[in-house]
Amino acid sequence: MIDFLNANKQTILYAAIVAVVVFLLIFLSNLLCRWLIKKVKTKFPNEEPSTIILIRRILRVLWIVLGFTAISFIFIDKESYKVATENFYLILYLGIVAIVTIVAASSANVYFSRSIDKKRKANTDFTSDKFLHYLVVFGIYFIGGLLAILAFPSMQGIAQTALGGAGILAVIAGVASQEALANLVGGVFIIAFKPFKIGDIIKLDETMVGTVTDITLRHTIIRNYENKMIVIPNAVINKEKLINYDLGERMCCQWIEIGISYDSDIDLAKHIMREECEDHPYILDHRSELDKYNNVKKVIVRVIGLNDSAVTLRAWAWASNFGEAFEMKCDLYESIKKRFDTEGISIPFPHRTMVFKESQLAQLKNDIQLNQ
Repeated sequence: MIDFLNANKQTILYAAIVAVVVFLLIFLSNLLCRWLIKKVKTKFPNEEPSTIILIRRILRVLWIVLGFTAISFIFIDKESYKVATENFYLILYLGIVAIVTIVAASSANVYFSRSIDKKRKANTDFTSDKFLHYLVVFGIYFIGGLLAILAFPSMQGIAQTALGGAGILAVIAGVASQEALANLVGGVFIIAFKPFKIGDIIKLDETMVGTVTDITLRHTIIRNYENKMIVIPNAVINKEKLINYDLGERMCCQWIEIGISYDSDIDLAKHIMREECEDHPYILDHRSELDKYNNVKKVIVRVIGLNDSAVTLRAWAWASNFGEAFEMKCDLYESIKKRFDTEGISIPFPHRTMVFKESQLAQLKNDIQLNQ
């Protein structure tokens, strides 16, 4: 035993030093992370230090792997020493790149999150901040991935090409027709030209109406009035015609259209519709001073069509925003229908007159008599 220890004294000492260094690095990493967690919880008690916990785990694994790699030097020959050394530095490089990437992305997340919260509390537009947040975080992870690829000789050509100016143009030209880039460019156009922003109510068609909740690098998310999320690719929404109810003046004109029968009193029906509209709490007086001077009615009601079985009347009712206009429309359809029933104004339903030839009529009478 003593002979074995004497013969392998340097090897045992080397392994012991490596083990001590690994345990010391783990201890210092845990100590540093605990101190950082304490500082974060003191300054931001509502935030969970998940990034610091993740970094602590990465450092712990990194030190252990590097320790085993260093100890493996004992069991390899001189010919394999160079390869083992390269692997050691490769693991160290990848660990550092991973930690720096995570720290940079986390810092960007914290910065933009606080900026967005600040603007949300101040009731100002934060759409650009949110989109830039996604763009910066994506850029950090993209660069981190390229730096990691550079560590592998077989992949260096791809990474260096992508990092170079000509490489970037080649990559863009290569995927310009792809849907991913189209969505990214569409998102940039949305942020740059601002046809809508987060919090706006937009309408693409009758099935896609709601509030914009997020604009990412790939898609725009709309929450409709059934509390369902509609995910629309930026490339699609960027070329679609849409209505933004919060762009510019938020006042909204709501059409109240009802058909009455031809034998109903049109003037009475118009009077009822105007009266019900003017009595609604959400109605706005959209008349100019000249209109008021000329005694123009607060709500205009006109005949807009003579259809097959009904005379169509339309009232132009104004509300302060789209939500109130929709609620007002629902209320008015109910109240007008009740008033029409009380005042004897009938709302016709479609009916069809059938004309029979004499031979067909005779056959029909015979069939009836036989059935009786």
